[in-house]
Amino acid sequence: MKLLGIGSRIQHPEYGKGVITNVSTKEYWVTFIENGLETIPLDDEFETIEAAENEVDTISLYDVERTLKDVLRRWSGVTELVPMDDKWKGGMMTLKPGRAGLTSKDVPIDTFFHKIVMTRDRLRVMEQKINASNLDAQDKVELQQYITKIYGTLTTFNVLFKSQNDYFVGEKTK
Repeated sequence: MKLLGIGSRIQHPEYGKGVITNVSTKEYWVTFIENGLETIPLDDEFETIEAAENEVDTISLYDVERTLKDVLRRWSGVTELVPMDDKWKGGMMTLKPGRAGLTSKDVPIDTFFHKIVMTRDRLRVMEQKINASNLDAQDKVELQQYITKIYGTLTTFNVLFKSQNDYFVGEKTK
């Protein structure tokens, strides 16, 4: 029996998909997407989705947590936690039609902000897919420039973000 290393991804018949976060002499410690942390015997029945080498070197808890968050985000479609500026929390946007006789629509700013963050995250995924694609270099550059222009269009919404690190950034002017 070949031992799997920390970071290996598995599919367990009872617990579902998970990532090995620790290995002892008798069991794997696995964090499952749906069931949290469980320990399973080394010889338990499960499918190996992606094996990581069983290295003797130690790994920091920080590295395990970062890797686990990345894997869970990739598998579950969960976006990173991006805080909204406190002044907008609990606020409401009112959309007023330009024609008389039509009803206004109230939208919670929290809901709108979540949609903006999802848009940003999906643009990032699109960038990654473009970079990993078999397109020629010129096509990749053109698509990246187009995405950068989209980010620039969305800078209006930066006022909603608590941290400037989360802002949309378009093309830099020289």
